[in-house]
Order: sequence, then C-alpha cells, then structure tokens
Amino acid sequence: MILVTGGAGYIGSHCVLALLEKGFKVLIFDNLSTGHIETVNELKKYGQVDFIKGDLTNFDEINSALKSNQIEAVIHFAAFSQVGESTTNPQKYYLNNVCGTLNLLNAMLENSVKRIVFSSTASIYGEPSYIPIDEAHPKSPINPYGKTKLMIENILDDYDQAYDLKSVRLRYFNVAGADLKTRIGEWHEPETHLIPNVLKSTFGNAKTFQMFGDDYETKDGTCVRDYINIEDLINAHLLALEYLKNGGETNYFNLGTNDGNSVKEVFNACQKITGKNIPVEVKSRRAGDPAKLIADNSKAKSVLNWSPKNTLETSIKTAYEWEKKLNKITEG
Repeated sequence: MILVTGGAGYIGSHCVLALLEKGFKVLIFDNLSTGHIETVNELKKYGQVDFIKGDLTNFDEINSALKSNQIEAVIHFAAFSQVGESTTNPQKYYLNNVCGTLNLLNAMLENSVKRIVFSSTASIYGEPSYIPIDEAHPKSPINPYGKTKLMIENILDDYDQAYDLKSVRLRYFNVAGADLKTRIGEWHEPETHLIPNVLKSTFGNAKTFQMFGDDYETKDGTCVRDYINIEDLINAHLLALEYLKNGGETNYFNLGTNDGNSVKEVFNACQKITGKNIPVEVKSRRAGDPAKLIADNSKAKSVLNWSPKNTLETSIKTAYEWEKKLNKITEG
C-alpha cells in the first residue's frame, strides 16, 4: 500500500488515480483544508482507496496511520503552496510544511518505512541566474513557500545520511491540465494558477482576467513559464517510486518541458480552444515574478527514463472540460 499525503488535492488526486490504474492500493491522508472529500469519493470508484482525515502537524495522527497499515512507500504532496500568502503569513507555512513533514518522516522511521517521493518546486531556485534551469542551479528562494521546500530537501539529505531514508525530490515547474477523462481536475479556492483563471473568465459569473506585466524582456513582453501537463508530471512520480523500489539512491529532478510559453500565448490558446473572447486587463508587474522560468529536464530523462508527452493545447483542453464540470458542481 502507498501512502499519499494530500491525496485529496489537485496533484495528489491525479497521483492516486494513476497508482490505482497501476494496481496499487492507496491510503490517502489529508486534512481537507484545500482538498475535497468529493474528490476522494470519486477516486474510490477506480480501486482500493482508504481515507484518513488527519493533520501532519499532529504526530500521533500520522504515526497511527502508518502503524495500522502496511505502507511500503510514501508520496508526499501535503503542503500549503500560495506564494503570496506565505509572505504575509510565514508562520502558517513553516508549521505546516516543515514541522508537518518532520512528523511524517519521524513516523516513517518509527514504522520502518524508508522510501519517500517528495513534491518539491522550482521556487527553491529563486531568481534564475541562467535559463534553462538545471538541478545544479544556485538555490536562493525568494519567498517563505520556496524556503520551506528547500528546508525539507535539506532535511531529507540529513535523514538519508543518518537513517538511510531514501527520497526522490521532484521539482515542479508550472503544472497544468486535468485527467483526460475529466474524472478529476484542479479545484482551488481561491484559484491562483494562470490557465484555470483564464478559463474561469469564460463563464457567466466571470471576472475580467488580469494580466500582470507586459513590459518584460521576453518575446511579447509577458512572463514566460514552463507548463508541464499533470499526467506527464504524475508519470514521473510513478517512475520515481519504481526507481526507489529498485534500490535507487536519494536524488532530485526538475520536471518541466524544456520549453516555455508566455502569458499572452497561453491566453490566446485559451481563447482559441474555448472559442470565446475573454475580457482582459493588463496590470503592472507583481513583485518577485521572474521574466522567464524554464526547466532543463535532461536529468529526469536520463535517470528516470521520463519524457513529457502532452502539449500545452492538451493541458488547456482538459482543464477547460474540467472547468465546465466544476462550474456545474459549484454553481449547481
């Protein structure tokens, strides 16, 4: 059985679905602060899923979950992840992300679980010194969210050396899209990601889409980001799990496409796919938004034999189908 923390959330739920389709039994541990019980109930249709509502900041809850189940490995998604909020409320992020992960790792040690795949982020690199960004790039996160993830990566190194706890850290760039069969998708309140926010602007209760900055030194003046499809991203988690199962050493990998799309390109693609003119307002730059963030994914390709397959258009199409379904769920 695989323990998936944060399995009721966006990326975690897609991982649970992929694990079930591979025949794994899954235990979801989630406090439902940002995840949804409706997502858990949907996942139960596709395989053996047990669910524990629990909080990683409570050691006894996570320790009990591990003690009462035969867990062979952990995939750890549970975290707060809003960059802006992390700046205004760092205490929330250090307590939840760092202390919660320490409780998880200590419970793993107590129950002899020695393999973990960790959901990290490109935010650990901070302002890029060069593009594309490889794993050797200097790590200088510019917000508490990125700092918590880098702290956890350092802790994982120490736990490997001291306790032989093996980890794979997957550093995400911009994740996009939804399940190809529209069973699950991205469901955040509030939503902070570009593609769902553009798509939400096509519905009846839409707000004007706000584009932050059109004066960057990029091909069209807007920020360029590396958009990795959710199903490609999750495939890397399954490969990382297999890598650890086969005796792989602690390691870390960038997950991106080695390519970038500007905000305007994404916006125009959304208009084309939806067939709608989306109202847009150009605002001034946001603090801390680098002009370009693009991954060098060659290490994941060579070591994990991973390769992204889906296009940006596929990500937008699946996200749009999910947004239409979610609009019916939430608006009634």
